[in-house]
Amino acid sequence: MTNTNYLRRYDIDWLRVIAIGLLLVYHITIAFQPWGVFIGFIQSEESLEWLWVPMSMLNVWRIPLLFFVSGMGVFFAIQKRDWKALLIERSKRILMPFTFGMLVIVPLHMLLWQVYYNQEISYVPHPAHLWFLGNIFIYVLIFTPLFFYLKKRPDNRFKHLLANIFRTPIGLAITMIPFILEAILVSPENFELYALTWHGFFLGMIAFLMGYLCVYSEDYFWKNLKQWKWYLVLSASAFFTIRLMYFELRTPDYLMAIESNLWVFSMFGFAFFYLNKPSRILTYLSRAAYPIYIIHMVYLFLGSWLFFGKDVPVLLNFIMLNVFTLMSCFVTYELLIKRVKFLRPLFGLS
Repeated sequence: MTNTNYLRRYDIDWLRVIAIGLLLVYHITIAFQPWGVFIGFIQSEESLEWLWVPMSMLNVWRIPLLFFVSGMGVFFAIQKRDWKALLIERSKRILMPFTFGMLVIVPLHMLLWQVYYNQEISYVPHPAHLWFLGNIFIYVLIFTPLFFYLKKRPDNRFKHLLANIFRTPIGLAITMIPFILEAILVSPENFELYALTWHGFFLGMIAFLMGYLCVYSEDYFWKNLKQWKWYLVLSASAFFTIRLMYFELRTPDYLMAIESNLWVFSMFGFAFFYLNKPSRILTYLSRAAYPIYIIHMVYLFLGSWLFFGKDVPVLLNFIMLNVFTLMSCFVTYELLIKRVKFLRPLFGLS
């Protein structure tokens, strides 16, 4: 079978854009939850607690999807690079924006939080919403020897084993096993709490490695996803419905791990079927998404500061905050980050 995975995969680019977009909406939704202030968000006086139902659905797969996609991205990155070039490229692409964001961008939105809540003004460098960039860079360092070992031996037994595993849908179930074991062994206090936890670190590591191996294997993995995409999304929906109706969104962690993988695989299946084609919108968004994610918390907090506490219906406030955050981010990207030469590498742009 011809391995088309070595070709440009627009569906994977789309999923990275979609995952980052969902993270923006997710963070804005937190501002309208009654516990938002306890995790460092400026909180609306009026809540929209019903919004947490759809957020709880995507909460179990939004971050794993991002780590899967990151592992896949490394596969494509090493095709034309040696290990030194990869580490240099990932240092520029990941480590530099992570460090800059932690030292400059995060303190800006923390300053807005301190002013809003009349706290003592202080400089607070912190990974905050950029935590996963640090994780990804660590994963690159850990797995680079393995990835280049596999690259130098393109026709090895392990690759044939992967191809055989993914010949049938059973391969998708086998792929879930490490995630189930992680959930059982780590036993996180909250499955959806990924940021700066050992659960988030190990789950992200598994997803990163699996993402690489899925695209490294032959086309059987993608054919499986394309063929079974509707069964996967219906199964994921069933797991979520049970979690919502019978467990009040708190199923055992191993069931959440299964649901998470079902959502991720269904997203890959639909994207592979519908989105694996070039477009001008994708070209623009794939470059804009990363810088916009880095800066979005500043505008989310600024918008919260401007809009909250006014005599405005809470749903309209939610819509206004979404529009303000997204528009401000795009304008800043288009007029400043994209065009000022010394800023570009600080936001992951070449």
